[in-house]
Amino acid sequence: MSSVRSGGAGDGGAGNGEAAGHHGGDGAAAGDRTEGNSAATTLPCARLTARQAIAAVADTYSEAAVPDGRGTSSGASSAPDGPLGWRGYDDARARARGRTGEDESVVTALATIGGRETVVLSFEFRYLGGSLGEHTGDRLEAAYTHAREHGLPVVSLIATGGSRMQEGMRALTQLQRVARQSALNRAAGLPQLAVLRDPTTGGGWATLGAAADVILALPGAQVGFAGSRVRPPDADPAAYTAEGQLAAGQIDAVVPPDRLRATLQRWLQLLGAPREFHAEVAEPAPPPDALGAPELPETGWGAVVRARAPGRPRAEAYLRAYFDDWEEIGGDRCGGVDPGIRCGFGHREGRTLAFAAQCGTATRPAGFRTAARLVRLADRLGIPVLTLVDTPGAANDAAAERAGAGAAIADTFAALATAQVPVTSLLICEGGSGGALALAAPDRLWATPDSYFSVIAPELAAAILKRDKTQIHETADQLRIRPTDLLDLGVIRGIVPTA
Repeated sequence: MSSVRSGGAGDGGAGNGEAAGHHGGDGAAAGDRTEGNSAATTLPCARLTARQAIAAVADTYSEAAVPDGRGTSSGASSAPDGPLGWRGYDDARARARGRTGEDESVVTALATIGGRETVVLSFEFRYLGGSLGEHTGDRLEAAYTHAREHGLPVVSLIATGGSRMQEGMRALTQLQRVARQSALNRAAGLPQLAVLRDPTTGGGWATLGAAADVILALPGAQVGFAGSRVRPPDADPAAYTAEGQLAAGQIDAVVPPDRLRATLQRWLQLLGAPREFHAEVAEPAPPPDALGAPELPETGWGAVVRARAPGRPRAEAYLRAYFDDWEEIGGDRCGGVDPGIRCGFGHREGRTLAFAAQCGTATRPAGFRTAARLVRLADRLGIPVLTLVDTPGAANDAAAERAGAGAAIADTFAALATAQVPVTSLLICEGGSGGALALAAPDRLWATPDSYFSVIAPELAAAILKRDKTQIHETADQLRIRPTDLLDLGVIRGIVPTA
């Protein structure tokens, strides 16, 4: 590493030009250039240079040594005009170097962000549209390897149009190379965070971006596999924006430039701390104290009424009482978002814990998939999990069936059943059938005094048994759904006290 820099800008001008075409191209003229002297005047907006983007989020950074092209066994990239002999390619690279001061489309660095040592990958869009070529792959592989060897998280600041056309298939296969490195770091239990600048398209989105554990995007950034010049002419442009991808559950948050630095710091404080213990012996998350009424219900129907009472404490109140601070992930990465479930990571008494919390609504397939994603990520990072159970059941409308409700519930059961980290669950309101049980940890479930858990809602049980509506209360008692019943049946470990 060399050339230590502080968090100010001062690394050159930000270009306003855009690259020609999807998959890279020659790039446009540098455009207007601006100079900044401090992080206060250089925000991490879409059009910063690669070095300015690093400086805008890092306390300090040192540029990584440039690898010697070890990924190109034939040396074809050093041939005149590259591996394809693309006429004018050498001249295009020379112009890009003159315009940017860089000799490749990515700058790799060892940075400190919020006190956490981090490997940072930052793309220079003015260098051939931030496109990925063979030497880009060399640098990315070296950076991932360094992160793996030193147990460091990776933060990618992405601004790319995709694979470099002038290198053809030799460029496209770099995506496999990057995907392998990302997978190796994932297997090593190292977190990966991505910041989507403008644009993030093609293979850069499909590898560095979409494969990250936490995906943040800048407002208005173009994000999608297809760039603007290759997508169908009648395509909805909103679908290819950061905001559109957020609505579709593909990214976790759209973060304004002036909040990006602090947001990355919080995520790295939550996920970036070294963990040397074995996940299976990690200390479980303690169950939260109850926030509602302390009295135990006398009847089954009394338990139902109290659990359904409007205004009673729900997930938000429990999260605020339990965590000192937290950050949330969003979306199932399959096109769906469920506002009725909240997932993320928080600090409690100096520890990082993960959480998945139902919010009292019928849980949709996207909610189950998001919860399963959270549990698997926490398991890989060695972080204990807390789940808060509160749902009348799984959504059962036609849209939920078409979205794969059964498969999503099954996947959530599997995620909890196979987790090596301890999962702690607290029933805080309603526990409705399999939709609630999917988020309940086997053998580590507690309940609040004002909750209930049932194989089916008493009203539905009465209807199935063809009982009169006047028998609903009796049915509730027969189902034995009160916290005391659940304890007697061995379903829960205990009833938590009121705070």
